[in-house]
Amino acid sequence: MDQTLPILTRQTARALERLDASFDGEARSAAGLRLQAERFTDLMIDALFPRFSFDRTSRESRLLQAAGVLEDCLAHIPDSPPLEAVFAALLQSLPEVRRQLQTDLIAAYQGDPAAKSLDEVILCYPAFTAISTYRLAHILYRENVPLLPRMMTEYAHRLTGIDIHPGAVIGDSFFIDHGTGVVIGETTTIGCSVKLYQHVTLGAKSFEVGEDGTLVKGIKRHPDIGDRVIIYSGATILGGETQIGNDCIIGGSVWLTHSVPAGKMVLARAAVTDAPLTKELVTNPVLDCSML
Repeated sequence: MDQTLPILTRQTARALERLDASFDGEARSAAGLRLQAERFTDLMIDALFPRFSFDRTSRESRLLQAAGVLEDCLAHIPDSPPLEAVFAALLQSLPEVRRQLQTDLIAAYQGDPAAKSLDEVILCYPAFTAISTYRLAHILYRENVPLLPRMMTEYAHRLTGIDIHPGAVIGDSFFIDHGTGVVIGETTTIGCSVKLYQHVTLGAKSFEVGEDGTLVKGIKRHPDIGDRVIIYSGATILGGETQIGNDCIIGGSVWLTHSVPAGKMVLARAAVTDAPLTKELVTNPVLDCSML
């Protein structure tokens, strides 16, 4: 190697150091905290499924490493509860999380004919990564840990395109097929054996505003989905009072802001019109949701 690359490397490093100096302390701290949140997430998932990790340390060692990273995260997050209480709650919940993920794993394998093995689901399916991260983050959310649960699920969001708020409550045997563009809001509840396809939104219909003009927080805003519900791609279900009953099928591109009784199928049907087919009608079809 001639001297060109070492010189260029030195110059680049110095340039980056000058840029580092231009950040204020809070920005540098935020960037470091995000990296630590990602490391904590990876360590916890490795502890749940150690045989897929290149790190051959024991599960106990991974958990101890995760505890150290968690301690560092909580030290940089104001109003965090004590490490001992948070990590104890996490450890006590891990067997249940592992059991739930086993049901999610089987639901994905049984629900997708393209899945050739359980290992393929763990290693290749973005939804399993997003759901695994959500189930871990949900424990911290329940323990009133600020910020960190959201950072964990946003890490999974960046990796997978699936946005699950850690406050959502999701039952066993949950499967998201493909997954890109799925959004599940904070106060959503989802029953057992539910299957979603890509670009499904379980969101808020509107936001209540207080007397001072600011949004009211901490209220129910997102729908409740019953057991054994299938929601096909592009469906949007909105509102805290919207309830989808058990065993419903919600078709693709449906827009719902009202409840659906158990056992119903809802399809999006293009409105009949005598007008000539125009570009607007093609790109923005008028849809009529009909329960069949």
